[in-house]
Amino acid sequence: MLKIALESLGCSKNLVDAEIMMGILNKKGYKLTGDFEEADVILVNTCGFIESAKQESIDTIIEFANLKETGNLKLLIVTGCLAQRYSDELKQEIPEIDAIVGTGSYQNIDEILEGLQKEKQIVSLKDIEVVYNEDLPRYVSTPEYMAYLKISEGCDKHCTYCIIPKLRGKQKSRKIEDIVAEAKTLSENGVKELVVIAQDSTMYGSDIYGEARLPQLLEE
Repeated sequence: MLKIALESLGCSKNLVDAEIMMGILNKKGYKLTGDFEEADVILVNTCGFIESAKQESIDTIIEFANLKETGNLKLLIVTGCLAQRYSDELKQEIPEIDAIVGTGSYQNIDEILEGLQKEKQIVSLKDIEVVYNEDLPRYVSTPEYMAYLKISEGCDKHCTYCIIPKLRGKQKSRKIEDIVAEAKTLSENGVKELVVIAQDSTMYGSDIYGEARLPQLLEE
């Protein structure tokens, strides 16, 4: 079975996406490893928000691409915001990349990896308005005492300085009962500290409840 390593860059919201990808692959039986030299597959979950973050993502991709020559690397997969925003440029400029996975496609990482057994240079840019799938497994990578709890995705405020709506779509809040259920599961697994995260946490719930409900969520 292929050994898979992950490098997640950028924000904590991006990390939750990465943990879901690892959860999916772990459930499928792939072996997760922290040794990039030994990995058959490397996932680079990128950030594309500001210039320094984009450069860090590109440098990391190139660094890992070299492992196709010096390490065990067979497949290099680039996911996240940079992949969503610059898929054409990445495909053209860094041919070592085997798959480019946008922010609406990370939930299908297992299918994409299976597809790479038959074809090269897969580009998957599904609708960024995809709804959060509550049934997907998650491999929590933070210290055992804490975990991030994503309460919504995207943002409805099209600020001139911000690219988030184009990378993550409109605000899509999770239901209070689904968030509370995940919080209970994390608590049962030993988590003491939950860090609530979103693109615009103060507007949580406005899209599904008709009003912001962050106080009610926190009460629950």
